[in-house]
Amino acid sequence: MENIERDTLEVDVLFVGAGPASLAGALRLRQLIGKHNEEAARTGGRKLDEITIAVIEKGREIGSHMISGAVMDIRPLEELLPNWKELGAPVESEVTVEDVSYLTRRFKIKSPIVPPPLNNHGKYVVSLNKLIRWLGPVVEESDVMLIPEFPAAELLYDGDRVIGVRTGDKGIGKEGEIKDTYSPGADIFAKVTVLGEGSRGSLTKKLVEKFNLDEGKNPQVYAAGVKEIWELPKGRVTPGFVMHTLGYPLPNDTFGGGFIYGMQNDLLDIGLVVGLDYQDPYTDPHRLFQEFKQHPAIAKMLEGGKMLYYGAKTIPEGGLLSQPKYFGDGFLLIGDSASFLNSMKLKGIHMAMKSGMLAAETILEALVADQFDNARMSRFADKVKESYIHKELYEVRNFHQAFRHGRRWGLIESGLQYATKGFGLLGDLKTEAGHENMKKLHVFNRRPNAPGQVPQAEPVKYDNKLTFDKVSDVYRSGTEHDEDQPPHLKVLDFNICVDRCTVEYGNPCQYFCPAAVYEIEEAEGGRKPKINFSNCVHCKTCDIMDPYQIIDWVTPEGGGGPNYINL
Repeated sequence: MENIERDTLEVDVLFVGAGPASLAGALRLRQLIGKHNEEAARTGGRKLDEITIAVIEKGREIGSHMISGAVMDIRPLEELLPNWKELGAPVESEVTVEDVSYLTRRFKIKSPIVPPPLNNHGKYVVSLNKLIRWLGPVVEESDVMLIPEFPAAELLYDGDRVIGVRTGDKGIGKEGEIKDTYSPGADIFAKVTVLGEGSRGSLTKKLVEKFNLDEGKNPQVYAAGVKEIWELPKGRVTPGFVMHTLGYPLPNDTFGGGFIYGMQNDLLDIGLVVGLDYQDPYTDPHRLFQEFKQHPAIAKMLEGGKMLYYGAKTIPEGGLLSQPKYFGDGFLLIGDSASFLNSMKLKGIHMAMKSGMLAAETILEALVADQFDNARMSRFADKVKESYIHKELYEVRNFHQAFRHGRRWGLIESGLQYATKGFGLLGDLKTEAGHENMKKLHVFNRRPNAPGQVPQAEPVKYDNKLTFDKVSDVYRSGTEHDEDQPPHLKVLDFNICVDRCTVEYGNPCQYFCPAAVYEIEEAEGGRKPKINFSNCVHCKTCDIMDPYQIIDWVTPEGGGGPNYINL
């Protein structure tokens, strides 16, 4: 379809993905341009007139795809909008009560102190979804174009320089046929393209591969976060309550833990994070989350409540040692796309926002100089290294790797790291890509399950009161896709699925996907994979954990995916 005539749009600066990094970056850039022009008017310098800034977003609305814990370090919001309280920023509460506990199968053992990395004094419980839905109009009022339902499908190049993106086509049928509703994607050209796609961004992935931006770095490692929003009887939720757990239901060799945050209006935010570098191919983050809720202490907290909303996402855990080169000729990477996340403190929103704001400073200098090459964009790295986000990343650079030999050793090693500014006992630690840690079935003396069979001896019983199956949870994510379009989950070789993967790994896609996208059915002639792509919540777990790396997640038609509320 290369000969299709496409609309074009020329802007000066293009942000891809309307998350906290991009919105903070776009707003900061507009603020800096205003200050520059005021100074130019005073001194007779050159103004930056008619600078166009655009933010494109694949979701149906700004905020539709936003999901996070979250306990937020408020520093970048105060820097960006000092009057954020007067503007009505929807923070839930300053942290009021903290609880760090270890769970056994039956008991909850509360730590007598809150470990310093998990001390959230002065931080705020927020819904990232609500925060972004509020911040979007604030950014738009500053003369930034916000364009939802515009998925960036591919990068545009002039030689080795990034010059913009091509957005996805609409109106192509599931067999690839052109429908009456066909509308080709547009080519958006920009002097600087800023990728703020979030975790495992589809364009970021290809850009890193094209230019070897991760050369000499640890492979990125991820975790999957699965969460629900519950409404409890009036007076049962303390806004600002923050609880983190270790232990049950995760085995010793699996990284992760639970979280529970108290919000306004009797809402409780509850979830489980599971490291995507586990060994057991039957690990199922969604099912583990349901088991977490069945723990006596957790079930008691939820008693009498009602589950309202569900969501899932992945989290880049590799930190500084897994960061790709995040600048180049005509482009910058910000937020989760560049692994700006403090995995020890479980915080990434403030780093995402600050990285976007530092990108804005870099872009202002580039606009003034009218230079957008690699050398000019490298100023972004200098600014990051001079900021508090680099200091944070440096001190936790080995945190996730500390748990490579299990929880017990990880707690000891991470404690030493905290005391030694990240060095620990063994210095900088190497990692493998998460899918490379997955062991084959014979290691566990197992055979492949029958299609749909639950691998645990004691499967979760879904009662639709406390526990919910994947399909029921997906319904509460608001997820929708036009089913008459090509699947956006590209399996490069289905033969591997039914020949090798069934025997070697038992088709782990059935388990690691938190949205029941992948099924293995018995069909005439043997097993057959079925992809329910309309269930997809855009977490990218499949792209990350497929042991053969034959699943490629690409953007679906604009507007498809979850429609998160309060998450």
